[in-house]
Amino acid sequence: MIQGTSSSVGKSVLTAALCRIFARRGLRVAPFKAQNMALNSFVTATGEEMGRAQVVQAHAAGREPEIEMNPVLLKPEGDSRSQVVLMGRPWKTLSAGEYYTCREVLWSSVVSSFEKLAAENDLVLVEGAGSPAEINLRKSEIVNMRVAKTFGCPVLLAGDIDRGGVFASLVGTLALLEEDERALVKGFLINKFRGDVKLLEPGLEMLTDLTEGRPVLGVIPWLKNLAVAQEDSVYLDENRGVAEKGDVDIAVIKLPRISNYDDFDPLALEDGVGLRFVDDPASLGHPDALILPGSKTTIGDLAWLRRTGFDGLIGALALAGSTVAGICGGYQMLGRRIIDADGVEGSPSEVSGLGLLPGETVFEPAKETSRVSGVTVPGPGFPGDFPLPVEGYEIHMGKTVLPEGARPMVRLAGGRTDGAVSAGGRVWGTYLHGIFDNSSFRGAWLRSLGWKGKDSTASFAEEREKAFDRLADEVEASLDMAALERIIGL
Repeated sequence: MIQGTSSSVGKSVLTAALCRIFARRGLRVAPFKAQNMALNSFVTATGEEMGRAQVVQAHAAGREPEIEMNPVLLKPEGDSRSQVVLMGRPWKTLSAGEYYTCREVLWSSVVSSFEKLAAENDLVLVEGAGSPAEINLRKSEIVNMRVAKTFGCPVLLAGDIDRGGVFASLVGTLALLEEDERALVKGFLINKFRGDVKLLEPGLEMLTDLTEGRPVLGVIPWLKNLAVAQEDSVYLDENRGVAEKGDVDIAVIKLPRISNYDDFDPLALEDGVGLRFVDDPASLGHPDALILPGSKTTIGDLAWLRRTGFDGLIGALALAGSTVAGICGGYQMLGRRIIDADGVEGSPSEVSGLGLLPGETVFEPAKETSRVSGVTVPGPGFPGDFPLPVEGYEIHMGKTVLPEGARPMVRLAGGRTDGAVSAGGRVWGTYLHGIFDNSSFRGAWLRSLGWKGKDSTASFAEEREKAFDRLADEVEASLDMAALERIIGL
């Protein structure tokens, strides 16, 4: 099990690296995280919703994601309220206090999921959440030391040296654990190191002396341009700013409840594409394309666009000839009206959309979670004269109905249509997460913006595999693998 001194120390990425390392050695490996809190999610082949981090780890292990890898997913809807997704299906929307009264119901799914994975795999790599030293939550947590103690998982404690204070964080975390919990911690990982590791060695020795001989199993270097999807929205805060200049400038609005922001990773990987996340209207400028991403609270984030003045700027950019695109909740915002008569997102309400696309969205209690495929609908402007194959996945509440004669974006297998395109083709929206993973679609859209890149775009799946191998190579070279294998019991 990989635990951390805090959130965003790299637990998810380190677990993904270990998944690839041991899968390359011929083991059947499964990732596991009992409870995830994230707005980045994915749909399994059987239609269940799970956290994106465990999907990334499953892919690193060469596996199709399974819902048992993440039985509990919390999707925040406000500062103290979350939708609880249990075994891939919406269960309840609870306040923080209400959630902790339900923990034993959730724990039963945690136990059955772990036991299934353990029975079917050679190695289960478990990821913790936040820190195990949140002493106010010790009696109620179901994701850190309760998991380790119940299933006998040896624990490696990871710290982020780039933040500073890593030695104090590691020693302090260990000191705040109960004696039986400390006994499970077998060593440390120091992540995101920049510099000469020899200068760090005296500190490593002192850390071992201060913690009853626990070794540092590895000092992992800072890895630039990792190209591995990040789960924690802290990643966006730490990497916000001006993108590298390229042929095209693409701005993504960083909504307060932005979801599935890794939809745009394939764009960032293309040479000549500048991708940036923007939450201040003053820094928007005049991008070639503006994207409204997914949102967990579409109506609330639409109100934020209006409060900040983004709504007027989006309309002005569209009139000036910039492309405007919307994914999932962003697509709903671009329409004419959103109706939430049942209070799916809170209180019952009805609001006007931005009006850049035809269509009216009606929220319903049932949640759509499915993988889909189809072809784009040709027409004036983008995507042009030829249908382009696309596939992706839907995760949304509500349905959007287009008026008669409106042009849909995609014709799905089975006869359904998805999304909408403006008359001139410069404004479009879709429910398909992962639409930019499709190389022919991605290349055609970028070229419509003036991109002068390659004639054919790279397969994102192939690039992802290269990224996993690079990650595994870097981490494996930094670890004492013999010591790690002894701890695991291989």
